[in-house]
Amino acid sequence: MTTSASLIDRIESIPRRELYFFALYRVLVAGLIAALVFSPLSVLVGEPRFPQLAVGLAGAYLLVALLLLLWGRNERHLIPIVFCSATADIAAATLAAHALPAASAGIAMMLLFNVAAAAMLLPLRYGLGVALSATAATLLEYLWTSLDGGESTRSLAELAMFATSYLAVAYICYQIGQRARSSQRLADRRGAEVANLYEINELIIRRMRTGVLVVDAQNRVTLANEAASALLGDADGNSASGRLDLLSAAPELGKRLQRWRNGWNQEETPLQLSPDQPEVQPRFARLLMEGDLTLVFLDDATVVSRRAESLTLSALGRFSASLAHEIRNPLAAISYASQLLEESPAIGDTDRRLLQIIHMQCQRTNGIVESVLGLARRERSNPENLDLGGFVRRFVLEYRQTLSIETDSLEAILAPQPVHALVDPKHLHQILSALVHNALKYGRVMEEPARVRLRVAMQERHAIVDVMDRGPGIPEAVAAQLFRPFFTTSEHGTGLGLYIARELCRANQARLEYVPVPAGGACFRVALPGPHTMLSG
Repeated sequence: MTTSASLIDRIESIPRRELYFFALYRVLVAGLIAALVFSPLSVLVGEPRFPQLAVGLAGAYLLVALLLLLWGRNERHLIPIVFCSATADIAAATLAAHALPAASAGIAMMLLFNVAAAAMLLPLRYGLGVALSATAATLLEYLWTSLDGGESTRSLAELAMFATSYLAVAYICYQIGQRARSSQRLADRRGAEVANLYEINELIIRRMRTGVLVVDAQNRVTLANEAASALLGDADGNSASGRLDLLSAAPELGKRLQRWRNGWNQEETPLQLSPDQPEVQPRFARLLMEGDLTLVFLDDATVVSRRAESLTLSALGRFSASLAHEIRNPLAAISYASQLLEESPAIGDTDRRLLQIIHMQCQRTNGIVESVLGLARRERSNPENLDLGGFVRRFVLEYRQTLSIETDSLEAILAPQPVHALVDPKHLHQILSALVHNALKYGRVMEEPARVRLRVAMQERHAIVDVMDRGPGIPEAVAAQLFRPFFTTSEHGTGLGLYIARELCRANQARLEYVPVPAGGACFRVALPGPHTMLSG
C-alpha cells in the first residue's frame, strides 16, 4: 500500500502543462498521418500496403488523440491518461508502420519522441516498460510482415538500433525528468518558505510596537503598520491603502523627512503626531539605494527613555553602592562618637545642644543615603490594569493599621463608577506612601489634627488620585522647586521624597503635579494612563 501510494503521489505531481503539450504533439502526429492517407501527399510515401487499414487507422488515431487532449484537461487523475496515451501511441505506430511500409522509418522516429515523453513523465520502471513495449511492438510488426509474405523495409540491425534507442532515450529522459521534478519541488518548497517568511515578517511588522511607514517621493504613505496608524490618528486606514498624505497627516514629521532628504542630519527631539498618543522619535532610512521609497521608524519616546533610564539606574546603582560605603562608615563613626560624648558628665548644656545637632544631622545624612539607595534599587515598572478605587481603599486601611496616625484622619473618596489605570502597583504604593507621609507631616494647621483625603476620579482620558490636606498650603516660590532633588524646607527632610515619587510616575507614563487649592491646603495630583493607552511598554 505504501509503495502504491508513493507511486500515485509521484505521478500525480506530473506538470499538467507538459502533459498538455504532449497531447498536442499527438494530435499533430495523428493529423500528419491522416494527411498522408487522405490527401494527395500520400504519393510521397508510396502506395499503402493495406489501404483500408491505413484509412481506418488515420481516422481512429486522430479521434483518439483529440479525446486524450480533452480528457487530459478535465481529468483530475493523471495515471490513466499517461498509460492510455502510451498504449495508443505504440499501437498506432505499429499499425501505421504495417500499413505504410515506406514511412516505417519516420514512424519509428516519431514513436521515439513519444517514448521519451512518457519516460520523462513516468517513474523509471514504467518508463522502461513503455520502451520495452515499443521494442516488442516493433519486433511483432516485423514478424507480422514476414508471416504475411511481405518484405519488411527495415533490417534486423535497424530494429536492434531502434530498440536500443528506445531504452537509452527512456533512461536519459527519465533522469532529465527526475531532475526537472526535483528542481520544481525545490522551487515550490522555496516558494512556500518565502511565502511563509513574508507572512511572518508582515505579521511581525504589523504587530510590533515601533511604528513603520513607507513613504514615496510624493510624500504619500504607501504602507503602515497598526502602531504607525494609531500614532498618526488614522482611524480610517488611509495610511495602509496609500491614500494618506504625510504632510497633511503629520506636518512636522513630513518637514523632518523633507529636510533629511535634502541632506540634513536626523533631529533627535521627539514629537507628538496626534492627541492622546505618546511622543515618538522618528528615524529615516532609504528602502533602496537608488529608490524613491523611504522607511520611517516611529519609536515610542517613553520606551527609549526607559532604556536610558535602565542604563542610568545601573550606573546609579554602582555609584550608590560606592556612596554608601564611603559615607556610612565615617557617618557611623561620627554618630557613635557624639553618643559617647553625650554620656560624658563633663558635657555642659551648651555642648549637649551641639551634640543633638550633630546627631540630627547624622540622621538626616543617613536618610539621604537611604533615599538614594532606594532610588537606585528601583525596579523597572510592570504596568497592570488596576482597579484604582479598590487599590486606594486597601492602601488607606493598610496605612492606618501599619502606622499610628493618632488623632489625624486619613480617608478615601472614591468615584461612583469604577476607575481603571495602567500602573505598577508597587510603584503606586510607594508614590502614595510618600505623598501621604508629607501630607500628615506638613499639611496641618498649628495645634490641630491633620486631615488627609485621597480622591479617585476620571479626568478626560486619565485616571487621577488627588492627595489633599487642610494645611497652610505651599507658597508659590516654594511650589516651583518642589520636585528638585535635595530641596527641602525642613531641617529634618532629605529633599528626595517628592523627587523619587515623580521619577516613579515618569516610569509609569504618569504625571505628578502640585495643584493649588484656593480655599487653603495643598493637593498633589497623580495622573495615570488609562488601560486604553497604546504602546505602554
